[in-house]
Amino acid sequence: MLLVDTNVLIDVLEDDPQWADWSIAQLRAQSQIHPLAINPIIYAELSLTFSKVEALDNVIENLGLTLQELPRPALFLAGKAFIQYRKNGGKANNVLADFFIGAHAAVLGCPLLTRDARRYQTYFPSVKLIAP
Repeated sequence: MLLVDTNVLIDVLEDDPQWADWSIAQLRAQSQIHPLAINPIIYAELSLTFSKVEALDNVIENLGLTLQELPRPALFLAGKAFIQYRKNGGKANNVLADFFIGAHAAVLGCPLLTRDARRYQTYFPSVKLIAP
């Protein structure tokens, strides 16, 4: 399984002029190797661009994504990583979602497809990242 970060999916959905081609190519290539998945955090972030749950669910299905629940060990690890981030001087309060995503990939032992590798590399070094 491969966890797909929100930014990659938004690139595709919004046809981002800089990143859509890379994101589409990665989704196609990685889907040949791994089942593609998202978690409830990614689902919630994606929901911001949709007016109906059915529309989002259709896109998820059409992209061949499955929704994987977050296990408790991932929730625990996310909190611990966020504490370390704050101890390291991190000030942003809106980054907790990234910690849930990184912890989920770490606990599952699966790779993460993302364009924002920096935070994941720092706080989840065991996660294999597929990034530009």
